[in-house]
This record gives sequence, C-alpha cells and structure tokens, in this order.
Amino acid sequence: MRKKALPRKLHSGHFAFMRALAQGLNERASWDRYLRLEGEHTDLRTVRKTIAWIRDEFAAAARRENKPGTARLILLDPDRIKSAPKQPTLAEFAQAQGMEDFSETEQLEAYEEAYPPSASGGRGGQGASAQPTRRARVIERQLEALRWLQGLVAQDPRPGDRVGAWLNPSLASRLERADVPTLATLVERINGIGARWWVQVPGVGALKGSRILEWLHANEAVLGLRVGKHVDQPRAQLSPATLADVVPAATAIRPFEKFLLPADLDGRAGRFRAPIEKCLILARNDHEAIGAWLASKQPGRVNGELSSTQRAYRKEAERLLLWAILERQKALSSLTVGDVADYKSFLADPPATWCGPRHHQRWSPLWRPLEGPLAAAALRHSLTILRSLFAFLMGQGYVTGNPFTGVTLPSNQQRPLGSSRALTFAQWDHVDALLKNYVDTEAERRLRRGMRWLYATGLRLAEITSVKCEDLEQIEYKTADGTVTTDWMLSVTGKGGRCRRVPIPGELVDELGEELARFGFERQVSAPGNRGIHVLARFDTELERPGCWSASGLYQAVKAFLAHAADSLEGVDAQQLRKASTHWLRHCVPRPTIAGFRPATPPHTEVAQVHRT
Repeated sequence: MRKKALPRKLHSGHFAFMRALAQGLNERASWDRYLRLEGEHTDLRTVRKTIAWIRDEFAAAARRENKPGTARLILLDPDRIKSAPKQPTLAEFAQAQGMEDFSETEQLEAYEEAYPPSASGGRGGQGASAQPTRRARVIERQLEALRWLQGLVAQDPRPGDRVGAWLNPSLASRLERADVPTLATLVERINGIGARWWVQVPGVGALKGSRILEWLHANEAVLGLRVGKHVDQPRAQLSPATLADVVPAATAIRPFEKFLLPADLDGRAGRFRAPIEKCLILARNDHEAIGAWLASKQPGRVNGELSSTQRAYRKEAERLLLWAILERQKALSSLTVGDVADYKSFLADPPATWCGPRHHQRWSPLWRPLEGPLAAAALRHSLTILRSLFAFLMGQGYVTGNPFTGVTLPSNQQRPLGSSRALTFAQWDHVDALLKNYVDTEAERRLRRGMRWLYATGLRLAEITSVKCEDLEQIEYKTADGTVTTDWMLSVTGKGGRCRRVPIPGELVDELGEELARFGFERQVSAPGNRGIHVLARFDTELERPGCWSASGLYQAVKAFLAHAADSLEGVDAQQLRKASTHWLRHCVPRPTIAGFRPATPPHTEVAQVHRT
C-alpha cells in the first residue's frame, strides 16, 4: 500500500508570497524571495501548482471558520478582473473627434458630454477617478483576508515536525528515503557531515542543499536548532578546534573527551574505591583514572596524538563509562560482577540509539560508541581489555577489586578450515593486474603503492602509514655462496615499541622515487631533502611538504578497491575479496615468482657484511 502523503503546513513565506502577487509585484522575484525552497521559478508547472495549493489551503481554513465569502474571495485571481478603461486626455479626445481647430471651451463641452464628471465633482480626464476600480477593491479585500488568515493558521516549524510538512514534496521524499524523517534529524545530519552533507541524499545536489540551508537559517530562532558554522566551509579547511566546538561536552552519548561525569557518579565516593592515601596515581575521579591507564600504554606522536593501541583501549573504556553512567546510573568504581554480566549482555544486543556507522568521526553529532551487536570474538576482546583496566586500577591502589574476573569470557572458537583471512596467489594476481592500470591520478598511484607495500612487507596499518623516507636504508651483504647482493631494509617501530627491520623490494623503492621526482623532490629516496616525507604521503601541488595518509583513509580506500575488484569475479573468489581488508593483505605470503616481491622476513642467508652505501 502506498504511504499517504503528509499534509503540508502553511508558513509566513506562503503568506508573504501571496501578498506580493495580490499587489502586482513581479512573480519571479517574489518566488525567489519567499519560496525559493519550492524549486526554480523557471519551472512554471511547479509555480502554478504551488500557487493553486496555497489558495486551496487558504480557502479551506476560511471554510473551517465558517467564512465562505472569504474562501471565495481568496480563490479569485485579480489578474482576471478587467480594469475600467482609461479615459483619454482632452487633447487625445479632440484629436480623435477631429476637433483640433475648435476652441478649448468647445472641446471641453464635448468631452464632458462624452465623459460626465464624477459624483465628487472631479472632471474626467483631469485625474484618476475617486472611486476605486473593482479590481482594486478585490485586491484590498484579499490583503485584509490574508492578514486575518495568517494570524489564524500560520505555524512555526518545530524540531519534531516531519520534513514533508515544510519542504517541497519531491524534496522531502528524497530526504525521507535517505533516513532523514524530521527537521531535527535533518539538522543533525547536516551538522554531523558538514559542507557536502547532501552527497548522501540521492537526488539532492549543491543547489537544493543550499536552499535547505537558507530555509533552516531563516527559521533558526523558531526551530531552536542551529546549523554550525563549520557547514559553510569544506572539511579540509576546518581546524581541529573548529570541529571540536561542533558538539558541546555533556552528560550524554559523547566521546570520552567530551563526556561530563555527574558529581554524584564521578567515582569520588565509589563503592570499591581504595583509601586515597594508598593510591599511586593522581586521579580524583573515574574519568581521570581511565586517563592515567591510557597514558601508561604505548604513547602516540610527539604532538599528543594517541597511538593505535591507546585508541583501541579508549574505545572499550569509553563504552563502559557511558553505559555505567547513562544506563546503570552507577560510578565506574562501583560496578559489581552482576553489573559486568549485564554489560556483557548489553554489548551483545545494544539499543539502536547507541549504534552508528564507523565512518562518523568523534567531532560529529552522528558519532556513536557502537556499530551494532558485538560478535563473540569482539566481545571477548572487549572484556579482556576491560579486565586489564581494572587490574591496572587495582595495582595502583585506586580500587579494591576487579569485577571482570568474575565473568566468563566468550569461548575462543577456531575458524573452520578454509576460512583463512588471506588472499590466494590467484586472487592477488587479479588485484595486482587491476592496480597496474592505476596510474592517472596521485590518489590512484598512492592506493597502488599502499596495497603493494602491505602485501610485500606485512606491516600493520599504523606502521605502514607512519614510515618515512629516512627509515629506508640500502645495504650490501654476502650470501652463503659469496655473492654480494644489494637490497633495501626498512626500520619499523611496531607494537609495544619493538623495533625490527623489514626487507623491501627494490621495485617498490623505485616506484616511490618516481613519485617523489614527479612532484619536484629528489628521486633518490634516502636523499636528505626527502627527510620527513612519508612513504604513503599525500602529494599535493598546493602544499610545500606532502602530508601523511591516515590509517583510516588507507583502510577505506583498500576496502573500496577490493569490492570493485570482486565485481569482475564470481563464486568464492568474489566473496573472499568483498570480505578482505588490509589485515588480509599483510597476512598474505608474497609469491617469490612475482618480480620484486618476497616474504617480509630477513633473507635466509648468512649476512657477512652490512654497511650503508
């Protein structure tokens, strides 16, 4: 059954437009000023249809108030009422009657005989008639009726109103199909995505998007919803401080850094708090205690950015803290074994309000702590991390017990045979053949470079996106048979701060050198001028030095490319490529027969001599 269309509501713009029409103002200018959201004024069918709908709604409102005369008056079109014929001037009359040679007195007598003076004593032709025309009287009465109707039926939009109640029906239907049913969700979507929010609404482009923004800005005061200033600029031009101001800190579903603990649940009086004099960390509340735990993990970059390990641990602590305060109404340091068991069930079946797509960043109002129910492996991983959190807090004398030790972890079931998360030689050959055609743009060449480095080195996402040109070193060594071989080695600081060296195929280094030379840098990768440039740098002609490619950007690009590669395959191969990710690439064993590729382990030869060249 087809869904019934939602009745639209009349607003002040409709009344202003109809007043302008009644007064004879330009229709196109009035449309662009008051009803631009309805569509282009060049679309005459839309204009006529909208005008007819407005008149019908006005008339229906008058009938509901037992004003049938007003209803008929509103439906009248003043343009169809003929104006009284304009009286000629005395000179025009004389010329038309052939009385040019007569005296003015004779001409005036004949003129008054043809056009008698008005009842007020004025002479015809010597000024406008004192009696208004029928058309003017209709217009005046219509304006009075419009003023009366506006006070009666005009409404202000409210956040919970459906978009179909205020926007053009075709535009509203597109928004509803994109899961934007109300004005509140529309503003949230716009604030959550930014300048190009309309990209995710099929059928809505930049023009329609700008019209919607204009309408929201005009009704900002009555709606009580504000579209942020960040929407007016492209994402790349926004500073971190600007993005941080989009969502205020609150005791609601917020990221860890913006979550405010209520004074009575902040953990100062937690049920299982250890004596303060025995605490080894400077933490006044549960939020600061979690911060101390994160700080004890592998640090990130010099600028204070968290490492991948810290981000993963923060995610789990963040979820627990939000659940404890918002759902359980308990401080983190007051949780019992029973609470943890309920939290385990919560992660297995979270409410929809807690879930959202992964790609929404932490600054966005659309960010949510979960994507959906956790699988058994993910649930086990989450509880293991939280168990280590409370073990740390116990060890530092912050709490007296660890409630997570009393909950059984989900079983660690082995994957069935044949479900190995790695590409076969045939699947990689197919992927590599497609990558060979990626040479037209910098983004395509960067993607090709990233996938080949992942495949050849086995590096993690955080590792491959952090290595720089100076981490590469060319070496010479002697094999068991005495042959001197030249190769490239990459120094990598990996998980837990451990350092290791990974052999790099010369083909990949040469490819990187060509990209450096293409953008004006020295072709020799290890040249001093290339220091600080990432192996997976984003080369941009507008920037003096290229920036690094983020781990999430690489992940999403690889996933999209593998899905594209799967479209040209069938059966199991297609299914495997659609499931594959960067993790699969790093666990592949590179085929030795492929030029320049070999497993990411040190050569199985006795290194007789190693030195810089």
